[in-house]
Amino acid sequence: MLTLTFLGTSSGVPTRRRNMSALALQTGPGASWVLVDCGEATQHQLLRVKLSVRDLEAILITHAHGDHCYGLPGMLASAAMHGRTTPLRLIAPQVVLDWVEATRRCGDLYLPYPLEALALEDAPAVVLERPGLSIDRHALLHRVPSVAYRLTVTRRHAHLDGDALREAGLPRGPLWRQLQDGKDVQWQGRTLRSAEVLRHHVEQVRAVIAGDNADPGLLAEACADAQLLVHEATYTRPVLDKVGPERMHSCAEQVAAFAEHIGLPNLILTHFSPRYDQGDGMEQLRREAVLQYSGQLHLARDFEQYRLSAEGALEALGSVRR
Repeated sequence: MLTLTFLGTSSGVPTRRRNMSALALQTGPGASWVLVDCGEATQHQLLRVKLSVRDLEAILITHAHGDHCYGLPGMLASAAMHGRTTPLRLIAPQVVLDWVEATRRCGDLYLPYPLEALALEDAPAVVLERPGLSIDRHALLHRVPSVAYRLTVTRRHAHLDGDALREAGLPRGPLWRQLQDGKDVQWQGRTLRSAEVLRHHVEQVRAVIAGDNADPGLLAEACADAQLLVHEATYTRPVLDKVGPERMHSCAEQVAAFAEHIGLPNLILTHFSPRYDQGDGMEQLRREAVLQYSGQLHLARDFEQYRLSAEGALEALGSVRR
């Protein structure tokens, strides 16, 4: 029901293996997708996966730090150069929208499509809603205002009650199809009503995608009915204690302990300090997290893809880099 493709998993600056924050989300079999954060060179990352800027539905920025938004002008320009004409929603802090507009003017950037910009400060709690998808925002704690986005993905199914139809003596065929399509049918002098033989089933999953945040506990309400949390783990505990609280980031221990406390079944850590991209740095983060968390844990890498099923099970699909 929900597919996640990590396009950037580093914090602050890129490394040889990791770009800055960007996460692509697909909520169905179609080509449409949503982007959460857009670090510098995200458009380059798209060249290595099967995602098109022409199919991008919305860009959601969590906060106004460069490693989460410096890729916006290039992304918007790429969409224009690829002939996009359909509207693109951009939800971001007002200062980011002001910066994008200034860049458009200074760089003579013409967009042949409507850019529907919405400032987070003025946005309703539900920032994006369409059939099958609702996205709401939740405040976090960071050096600048930061939010998490919670996605609720809903799929509705309707199937015919075969036993009831067989009991009525209606053989399989075109009349079954009409009933499936919501139409009443006549059979042997009686009316078979679609509403009486259709059985409806709703599948729903929720995932929380957090921006930079020094207090995972702020997401307790947002995660209460979620199957997945994607959260930064910029540091290990010893490094966080060393750099001090003014950085206002989380360590792997904090996030893992929070996820365990609320019984969250799936946790993906991301936004790692470049210091861990050498030697056994990532293994240090993993060891710290598994001491606190007994659920399904993943440390994201660029181009790795995951799928959250209707049952809330998270499947790692491996790298989708081309």
